[in-house]
Amino acid sequence: MTPAPPSRTLCADGIRLTTISTGAAVAGLRLEDSEGGWTDVVLGHADRRSYRHGGYLGAVIGRVGNRIDRGRFELDGATHQVSVDERGNALHGGVEGFDLREWELVDAAADHVTWGLVSPAGDQGFPGEVRVQVRYRLSPGEVRLDYSATTTAPTPLNLTHHAYFNLDGESSGTIREHRLQVEADTFIPTRPDQIPTGEVREVAGTAFDLRQPTPLAAPLSAADEQVRIAGGIDHHFVVRGEGMRRHATLVGGSGRRLEVWSDRPGVQVYTGDHFDGTITGISGSAYHREAGVALETQGPPDAINQPGFPSPVLRPGETFRSWTVWRVGTSDPI
Repeated sequence: MTPAPPSRTLCADGIRLTTISTGAAVAGLRLEDSEGGWTDVVLGHADRRSYRHGGYLGAVIGRVGNRIDRGRFELDGATHQVSVDERGNALHGGVEGFDLREWELVDAAADHVTWGLVSPAGDQGFPGEVRVQVRYRLSPGEVRLDYSATTTAPTPLNLTHHAYFNLDGESSGTIREHRLQVEADTFIPTRPDQIPTGEVREVAGTAFDLRQPTPLAAPLSAADEQVRIAGGIDHHFVVRGEGMRRHATLVGGSGRRLEVWSDRPGVQVYTGDHFDGTITGISGSAYHREAGVALETQGPPDAINQPGFPSPVLRPGETFRSWTVWRVGTSDPI
């Protein structure tokens, strides 16, 4: 029998984080309640060997998170074709993205663990060798993700993290009654194949106006063309401001609260439309539609083909660095 991937668990007051080598994925984020019980608030596979078969659950995504139109782009006068895996487009790094790789344990201590990966030149069609690391650092009420990467040739890079959150517990059902607030005045609409149109649209007057805490049931039930295209929300929100700032706040019916902070340009909100009962979760229950919501801090999709979007290109001699923080606690129950 194939062994389960190696794992590391970090513990702080009221919080336990487990990461594994496959995809450098978060395979568990457990929070303690006032009665001393523990609840896992991220979706994950019951059998950790299943992380090797895809689904993105809890994984680090690369080289390029989100979508590239037809998997094709031009960089410094050369045209590159990368592997395509979704309706003729490249999603989350292509057929064999970083989520499916076995990452190397770089270092570990009581409060942190670092995983590293070497992506060779030509990997999935991308130019240059890329060396990437992600460090998870745990403290009471907070998980910090530190990313770094270098390259030997110019290449697009858009690292992100694909944890799905259900703050009422990973087996508790839908996230429709979770309240979500996103610090964004604009979002990026897409074509029917979910490639950006190039427009950056005001959220005002749309189902994507999440500037105030909003039960997810409201946008998910809206008669909106963009909701219909995605089967829910699967869109990039352009977070106002620059530098380290709050991107989103999520509150479950239990009163558990998550704040997502990052220095990235925006956050892709995805409400898990694809879950169809075929994934068995951590507690042994099947995941169905809207079982969790992903809040993926990142640059905008297809930015390598969209001159109006921030450039995702990393060049030799540069070091990509980025930070995302998950702050967890409690609020008043909904």
